[in-house]
Amino acid sequence: MAMQVGQQKGAMAEMNVVPLIDILLVLLIIFMVITPLMSGGLPALIPQQADREQPPVQPDTVIVVQVGAGGLLRINQEEVTWDSLESRLHEIFKQRAEKVAYVRGDAPVEFAQVARAISLMRSAGVNQVGLLTGEVESAR
Repeated sequence: MAMQVGQQKGAMAEMNVVPLIDILLVLLIIFMVITPLMSGGLPALIPQQADREQPPVQPDTVIVVQVGAGGLLRINQEEVTWDSLESRLHEIFKQRAEKVAYVRGDAPVEFAQVARAISLMRSAGVNQVGLLTGEVESAR
């Protein structure tokens, strides 16, 4: 606390705000250091526009896992269950050198189901998982 002495009668007490500012600055620095370390998420592949010179990808080499409403799963139009998804993908990618697959979720499906499919795909040995959207599919 500070005191002001002057023309007024008696001592007048004023609050010293310097320690409060010091504490706020220390907290600000702490949060500025911690905040970048807390960000994280799933790595995602952004679809790139295809080059005109590139040959078209054969449909049998592209693996698309479709997550439908009501827990319906398909691998290239072949219906599978959640329990057999990982083993079926492991079997498909066992002989492949390029381990890239795509996942597509229907409109009413929650992202938690799509994230679960991505997790199973990664544990089956798929190195890169791309997300298909309606715009990407219409460009094909």
